[in-house]
Amino acid sequence: MDDNLRREIILENYKEPYNKGLIDDENYSKINSRSDSCIDNLDFEMLINNDIISDIRFDGEACAISTSAASILIKELVGKKVDDALQILNNYKNMINEKSYDKELLGELIVYDEIYKQPNRKNCALLPSNAIDKLISRLKNN
Repeated sequence: MDDNLRREIILENYKEPYNKGLIDDENYSKINSRSDSCIDNLDFEMLINNDIISDIRFDGEACAISTSAASILIKELVGKKVDDALQILNNYKNMINEKSYDKELLGELIVYDEIYKQPNRKNCALLPSNAIDKLISRLKNN
């Protein structure tokens, strides 16, 4: 991917993130995800209906990488069946951790395919995916 396009996608999702802002609805499952090494502190909420992710929302304070990753992940996962979402999440985490992955599944998440070049940013890129993964696990087990 062209570096200018990569930067543009990340900045667009940082400045105007998708589904930023929580709603007060008891039907949503909620989780907080916080980094031990930086300011990243995001709350996520998710609604699953009939095995489909109906909505994911987030809010909080975070760097450009965490915020944009949350935004892009949400765009890629809302409307997907839970198992398909888990497959996307697993491939995304594999990409960030320099393991084998299917880039065709990732859509815009592919903008983080070179994040490994900045090891200190890996945690920023993984914070939202780890939180969403935990929410899905919690909801599947209920």
